[in-house]
Amino acid sequence: MGELVQFRARDTLESLEFRPKPLLMLPDPSADSRIQSISCASQNRNVELFPISLKAASQCSVDPLASMTTQPLKFPNLVSGLSRNPMYSSQTGLCSRFTPNEWFQKQVKFYNEADCNRYYSERMRSDAVKIMREAEQRIQHSQYDTGRRLGERISDVTFWRNEIASELEKQAQEIEKMQDCKSTVTKAIQDIENPIHVAEECLYHREARKGTELVHDEAEKSLLREVETLKDGQRRLELCLDKCKDQLRNCRISKNQLELDLKNKESALGIDLFCHQINNESRGLQYYSDIEKYDPCVSKPETWAETANRIIQKSQAERTKSRQLRADAEALINRVAQEMWDSWNNSNNSLSRRCSQLVEAKSSLQQHLHKVQQEIFDVERNLELLRKSIADKSYALKVAHTRLEARAHRPDIELCRDNAYLSLQKEIEDIYRQVERMHKSLRDMENQHQRLLRIRNALEHDLALKIDAVYIDKDKVCGLRRAYPVNAMFRF
Repeated sequence: MGELVQFRARDTLESLEFRPKPLLMLPDPSADSRIQSISCASQNRNVELFPISLKAASQCSVDPLASMTTQPLKFPNLVSGLSRNPMYSSQTGLCSRFTPNEWFQKQVKFYNEADCNRYYSERMRSDAVKIMREAEQRIQHSQYDTGRRLGERISDVTFWRNEIASELEKQAQEIEKMQDCKSTVTKAIQDIENPIHVAEECLYHREARKGTELVHDEAEKSLLREVETLKDGQRRLELCLDKCKDQLRNCRISKNQLELDLKNKESALGIDLFCHQINNESRGLQYYSDIEKYDPCVSKPETWAETANRIIQKSQAERTKSRQLRADAEALINRVAQEMWDSWNNSNNSLSRRCSQLVEAKSSLQQHLHKVQQEIFDVERNLELLRKSIADKSYALKVAHTRLEARAHRPDIELCRDNAYLSLQKEIEDIYRQVERMHKSLRDMENQHQRLLRIRNALEHDLALKIDAVYIDKDKVCGLRRAYPVNAMFRF
């Protein structure tokens, strides 16, 4: 009960100390009639109240506590009792009340605040509805635009997928044709072995001549040219076969690229179709934190289309090269066949003439034998020099490879195709080119070494078996060359 009395006394004190400033002051006509003079007599002291005009009260704010000279007002304790003091009763009653005008201004203030807050709340609700509608429209438009762009992307991927599939089918057919061409060239190379064997067999038989009959005559030269022609044709066919193998490998590489790109486009097309079909009601939707900040893309639409176009163009170029190579191989086979036939006829004519010209001096044969032996020695020495030079190039190649491999471990953007990288590539290619040239020269010198050995053997046999030269030329050699070893590959 004591706490309740203290709480009410504190509320009364706060009502005296805090008076809100009125929002609107309106004159009250009944105020003048309610203000009267009041006289009070208490303990030899009179208090009189004089009326104040309402206009003057509205212009100045009067603090009723400012004129007090006595002790501050103490509120009675409702529990212990109230000690009344009639002397201050009238003044106390006046100071603890609000004027009617202040009460009216307070109500007007509450009305104005309520109207303002209602208006502000209505405007906020209207703005919220507008924001929700705009957000829904924007999201629907963005989703529609994304779906439309996904449809365009599906059309592009489908177009390039069809182009690559068509090119892949054509490339597969060209690979089959190139395999047939490779088999044909391989068969042609094998079919030359028999004419080469016959020509070399004739040379070996003619080496059985003795004495002055063993000469390096026109017939032998024709045989050697025939062997050289046959081997040259075989070598050209082998080169053509190597080209066919390389072209077949390139076609397969291009086919592999087409298959890989087709597989990638099939996968991308499936993903885009899935993305194009899902909507807000689809199942399995979920959040992925910061997925919009992750950019795994490695290409742009221009580079993507350019890559697909480049793969197709490369395949078309390889198919064009393959068709041209097949035509060249067929022409080469016909040309080699004609050269074989011409060399065969020339060798036969030379042997026929040589049968009546079997004169040669032994000294001339020895001189030729010495020259051939010296040349063989020089070739063998050059062969050793070439092999050593080729072996020495491995160190420079290792250095270039080590540099290129070490620079391949540069991090991120530092992995730049700079001048040093291009120089290393050029250096390696140049080393390979030079080594290939030396290998080619080595093969040529080895072939020449073998030919020189055969010539040396021919001269030695000619010195030992010159007596049997006529028998060898007429019976053995000419009898062996009565029929040309024609096969199914070369038709005349």
